[in-house]
Amino acid sequence: MLEDGRSFRGRSYGATGTAQGEAVFATGMTGYQETITDPSYARQLVVQTAPHIGNTGVNTDDAESRRIWVAGYIVRDAARKPSNWRSERTLDEDLAAQGVVGISGVDTRAITRHLRERGAMKAGIFSGEAALRSDAELLAEVRAQESMAGSRLAEEVSIEASYVVEPSAHGWDGEPLFTVAALDLGIKSMTPVRFAERGVRVHVLPASATLEDVRALNPDGVFMSNGPGDPATADNQVKLLRDVLDTGTPFFGICFGNQILGRALGFGTYKLPYGHRGINQPVLDRRTGKVEITSQNHGFAVDAPLDGPVTAPEARFGTVEVSHISLNDNVVEGLACLDIPAFSVQYHPEAAAGPHDSAYLFDRFVDLMASSKNKESR
Repeated sequence: MLEDGRSFRGRSYGATGTAQGEAVFATGMTGYQETITDPSYARQLVVQTAPHIGNTGVNTDDAESRRIWVAGYIVRDAARKPSNWRSERTLDEDLAAQGVVGISGVDTRAITRHLRERGAMKAGIFSGEAALRSDAELLAEVRAQESMAGSRLAEEVSIEASYVVEPSAHGWDGEPLFTVAALDLGIKSMTPVRFAERGVRVHVLPASATLEDVRALNPDGVFMSNGPGDPATADNQVKLLRDVLDTGTPFFGICFGNQILGRALGFGTYKLPYGHRGINQPVLDRRTGKVEITSQNHGFAVDAPLDGPVTAPEARFGTVEVSHISLNDNVVEGLACLDIPAFSVQYHPEAAAGPHDSAYLFDRFVDLMASSKNKESR
């Protein structure tokens, strides 16, 4: 049941009951397990545009976090039996075990077209006894739920206690090259692994971490991850980042981290009509002229001028430029500071699941930390 009154009827999938959230669509043809375990999907009902879901089952290794985060799951043709040598259980079993209510057998193309034309909106999935109520009752329940705009969710999905990801556990020989303090706003497990593969020790900190927590690690760089919710609610993280930038510590942010850098520099953010979600989103790197196919999951964007370098509204941070743009709608997909060591992108370069076009961004951050360290040693 969608907020505007349109409804679709199918079969119960996963757990039975009620799921509420914002209905969004994801265009990835593979990687459904990585999608549902991405914390950025918290409080969202995800419509998979690919028709066949569950074909390869699920396994322990491919989960991107400690649990499934989607509030509900909407698919067309759910696999009756998975077929893959890595499969450990069915997707249906995982959804049911974690209490995620889903629906199958619906026209996901029609739902996607509806959301594309009218925008992401409140929705609900109802099965079992909950589905026996009248459409008017269900619609009233859908409309009564909280909106995604104004929602503060990063603290809800973040870890409670910090942990460390060591390079030696991921194929790196020798001592770590750098130490990074990574703020978990909904981080995916593959992100610190990508750093570790490059010789970077990563201290993953809760979303509530303070400047004192960061300083205690004496990091060579600070990272802010992807995550759910409205960036306009992230005042604590924006303040932390401004303090970090004032110290001259190199910074790299992705997705939510990109929006926080935008806000720290003084730009605003806004809600997109239906967002960018999938592993096939084209982005132009304006510095190199190359086009990257990227993995994305965001419903908000930074409101920054596209016409060349500008002085940041927070003038003490100097000049900034939009480094990457979406080729679908010209949305800001990256920011680069020209006077301080900081940059960010709106997409997910860790490629889980997704293409590997953007892996160079991790190398770019390593180079930025090396350059900053060399300046300090002179």
